[in-house]
Amino acid sequence: MLKLKLGLPKGSLQEATVRLFKKAGFNIGISERSYFPSIDDDELELILLRAQEISRYVEDGILDCGITGNDWIMENSSKVVKAAELVYAKQSMRPVRWVLAVPIDSKIKKVKDLKGKRVATELVNATKAFLKKNGVKAEVEFSWGATEVKAAIGIDAIVEVTETGSSLRANKLREVATICESTTQLIANRKTWLNPEKRKKIENIAMLLKGAIAAEEKVGLKMNVQKKDLKAVIGLLPAMKKPTVSSLSDSDWCDVDTIIDEKTVKYLIPRLKAAGAQGIIEYPLNKVIY
Repeated sequence: MLKLKLGLPKGSLQEATVRLFKKAGFNIGISERSYFPSIDDDELELILLRAQEISRYVEDGILDCGITGNDWIMENSSKVVKAAELVYAKQSMRPVRWVLAVPIDSKIKKVKDLKGKRVATELVNATKAFLKKNGVKAEVEFSWGATEVKAAIGIDAIVEVTETGSSLRANKLREVATICESTTQLIANRKTWLNPEKRKKIENIAMLLKGAIAAEEKVGLKMNVQKKDLKAVIGLLPAMKKPTVSSLSDSDWCDVDTIIDEKTVKYLIPRLKAAGAQGIIEYPLNKVIY
C-alpha cells in the first residue's frame, strides 16, 4: 500500500499547519510526548521536525515530502521539488520577512555601516550571502534562539524573522534592511516525485491545502431576491466568476449564491438589503478549488 512520509514543522508553524490540514480535510492528532502525530489517512505517516531540518531530510530521502519555509530551503541549499507554495505563516496568510535589525539608538543606519561588526542569526548562510552582495565584511554568528535578546547584550545587529514587526518593536529594535521574504512550501524528494503514484498523492494534498488557503479569507453569501430587483443586486456582487442564480418555487423569486472576500461583507450586506435582497445568509468556507 502507498505510504508517504510527510514532515510537519514543529514549533511556530505547527499550530497553523495542523489547522490548515483540518480545513483541507485531514484530522491530525498530536501527543505531547510523541513526534509521530496520527492522521485519518492511511497513506500518510507524519513526523514532527524543526522546519530548519525538513528540507535536508527530504533531499536525503528520509522523508518523501515535507512542509517548511523557502528560507530554510535556501539556507540549506536543498535540492528538492517545490510541489506547492502555501502562503501562510504563524499569525497571518502572508509571507514572512527576515530583517536586519539593530537597537533603536544604534549608530548603524544602513547595511554598509555593518563593516567589521557582529551579526547574530539562525539564517547564517543567507545573511552572509546578503552581506557579500552588498560588499560588507562582518562577522556572522549562529544564534540558537532568543535572537532579539542578543542586540540588548552587546551584539551589533541581528537578522530575525518577522510577520508584523511587533516582536522587534517590543524589544526596542529598528529595521535596517530586509534580507529576504519567505513563504511556506510543500516540498518533495526528487526520487519520490518520479514515482507516479506518490507524485499524484502529493499533488492531491497540495490541491486541498491550496484550496483551504484560498478559502481562508472568503465567505459564501446566499440570499433571496425578487426578479424585479435581480439586476440591481447582481450589480453589487463581486464573484470569482458570476453569481449562481436559481429559480425558486415562487416564480417571482430567485436564489442567489456567491463567494466574496470576508473583509467586504460588512459593507456589502447593508447595500444588498437596500437593493431588495432578503434572507441573506453568510457562511464559512473550508476549501475553494480553482
